[in-house]
Amino acid sequence: MSGLSYASGVTMTPLLGETIGEKLERTAEQFGEREALVESESGRRWTWSQLNEVVDQVATGLLDLGIEKGDRVGIWAPNCAEWVLTQYATAKIGAILVNINPAYRTHELAYVLNQSEISTLVSAVSFKTSDYKSMVGDVRSEAMGLKQVIFIGEQSWNDLEATKADPERVSAAMASLDRDDPINIQYTSGTTGFPKGATLSHHNILNNGFFMTEAQGWTEEDIVCVPVPFYHCFGMVMGNLGALTHGTCVVIPAPGFDPVLTLNAVEGEKCTALYGVPTMFIAMLNELDKKPRDLSSLRTGVMAGSPCPVEVMKRVISEMNMEGVTICYGMTETSPVSAQTLPDDDLQRRTETVGRVHPHQEIKIIDPATGLTLPYGETGEYCTRGYSVMLGYWNNEEKTAEAIDSGGWMHTGDLATMDEHGYVNIVGRLKDMVIRGGENLYPREIEEFLYTHPDIDDVQVVGVPDEKYGEELVAWIKMRGDAEPLDADKVREFSNGKLAHYKIPKYVIIADEFPMTVTGKVRKVDMRQTSIEQLGLEKAASAKHA
Repeated sequence: MSGLSYASGVTMTPLLGETIGEKLERTAEQFGEREALVESESGRRWTWSQLNEVVDQVATGLLDLGIEKGDRVGIWAPNCAEWVLTQYATAKIGAILVNINPAYRTHELAYVLNQSEISTLVSAVSFKTSDYKSMVGDVRSEAMGLKQVIFIGEQSWNDLEATKADPERVSAAMASLDRDDPINIQYTSGTTGFPKGATLSHHNILNNGFFMTEAQGWTEEDIVCVPVPFYHCFGMVMGNLGALTHGTCVVIPAPGFDPVLTLNAVEGEKCTALYGVPTMFIAMLNELDKKPRDLSSLRTGVMAGSPCPVEVMKRVISEMNMEGVTICYGMTETSPVSAQTLPDDDLQRRTETVGRVHPHQEIKIIDPATGLTLPYGETGEYCTRGYSVMLGYWNNEEKTAEAIDSGGWMHTGDLATMDEHGYVNIVGRLKDMVIRGGENLYPREIEEFLYTHPDIDDVQVVGVPDEKYGEELVAWIKMRGDAEPLDADKVREFSNGKLAHYKIPKYVIIADEFPMTVTGKVRKVDMRQTSIEQLGLEKAASAKHA
């Protein structure tokens, strides 16, 4: 083995060569009478045969609305069965599903509708404090390409689902598709500007769902509880498509994460696998301290989305019966997983690394300055190449070229090390992207928004450590003239309804000057350290993560 930080995922298992629709039909044929989908809140249940039939109805209804291959169909809703039906129905007819974060507000919604030129939007009516219907009304005049909106639970959705299926027409649409066609756009983070639409193919996401669940040993006997959001790859790829490739049943415990409802679903449905970001597992462990549950059915699952605290991982293994739990590392642009621990890795590697390279992929750790692969143990940028790398950013060739080099390597922007056995540790980020509870945040977008406040002269947003979410945001603000200083409450008040809640800075520091380099660039590294000291976050900063 070479002494350089490079690894390739050698395997005898071939890549899947199907479209998502073809795989759904084959799974329905193979496991037709086994359960495919359970929605705990409503009690609704579908076998694979039933699910495929309803998907054909929705797909026929979409064709009746004039939706064709390549058209963009947005979905803006929390986790629900209709989300899954829309995912599969669009895949069957070749429409490109555009995932819209349910926490978005009008500012972000209008941007996504226009940037991806969504012609049809499938939307929830409301959820928690979000009045989706009202917000759609507010931005509809700005969304030039939006022709129709289908509201889940209202007549427009009921008519769609009640459409008489036309299998021949759906089959004809499927016959025109190729596995490499774009089928999904997910808006993801960067460190500058607005979100970028990572464009993914059938081949990208179907195979990634297969291999990351194959690593957990899934079969048609398994039942996975998916409390993570479908609008993320974590839910729709690692959850839904992973289940599709193995005939596994998906349980939706609730529209949004709730530790009580999630544990109730695991116990009630006898789930064998459970997904979550670290904050979710922490909340579930706290709930178990109050009220024990029978989790003896659990054996595996995934903890991912942000750095996994070692002690939490150990408790999940010992207290939640998840001896086979794995850690995954990835990003939306790589469908998402490129490294994963395995159930038979030793405890140290399963708790303190993100595992090794995935099958049919390559990874390397490079010197960001020279592009050369570094020796084992040295810190550099994590790059990956293979079937899972996105087609590109939607309508953004410039950003695509920045992310994927001429050799086909995706530059993740994450700093990592690799040991001589191929195990990877993620140690930081090349740029200043912030990960809060699994949500990737890009300070520039938040800064641009805060610049619209009449009393703000200059603003810089950085991430600071947080024991619950991994990181939180702090806004350093220079006030304009003699304006009254802002505090966190006033910034939150200004941002409510315009920015998603997780993008609103938790902390505010008023400063006369920002730390600068000799060339006049803001030193965010110094800002972060000063923030930790001023806000008393030393304990959170010292927490050990994988």
